[in-house]
Amino acid sequence: MTGRERREQLIGIGRKQFADKGFEGATIEEIAHSAGVSKPVVYEHFGGKEGLYAVVVDREIQSLLGGVTAALASGGTSRQIIERAALALLDYVEGSTDGFRILVRDSPTGQATGSFASLMSDIASQVEHILAAQFKEHRLDPKAAPMYAQMLVGMVALTGQWWLDSRKFKKHEVAAHVVNLAWNGLTGLEARPTLTADEPTRP
Repeated sequence: MTGRERREQLIGIGRKQFADKGFEGATIEEIAHSAGVSKPVVYEHFGGKEGLYAVVVDREIQSLLGGVTAALASGGTSRQIIERAALALLDYVEGSTDGFRILVRDSPTGQATGSFASLMSDIASQVEHILAAQFKEHRLDPKAAPMYAQMLVGMVALTGQWWLDSRKFKKHEVAAHVVNLAWNGLTGLEARPTLTADEPTRP
């Protein structure tokens, strides 16, 4: 196994350990044993458990942020963009369950990388301009858009955490209900919400 291949192997094993046991529960001993190497090999590649954790978390952040950023830049109406962003986050929850479990846990003490709250804040900052445009269109104060962006992203993220363990609804259904609440508010909820992309094209 080349050095790069060994590094990738250790990252994969570490990712699984951190997802299953958390940062505190995972050990270098177990990671090394699972990889069939000695502990010094892990230290040589990452300097310790904190270094391996930082690499794992950074990759997960880039994966999630990349998907959501692409959705926000995809064009379409404001509602469609928000729908795609909600779906992108749920896509990540569905396709990278271990990664999402790692991100939603608290970072270890002294670990600057990987705060789920800071990640959601980064995503919220990208949503701000969409909401600001909508606020101007409806003669609302665009200065409040950052606060509403935090609310919107927080709602989707917490719903994603709930859906991680409660798969009673399909992904598109969850996204449709989240956007239903975000877009229409409690007083204007649709009885049977769907994503606009799922609706038949009207002539």
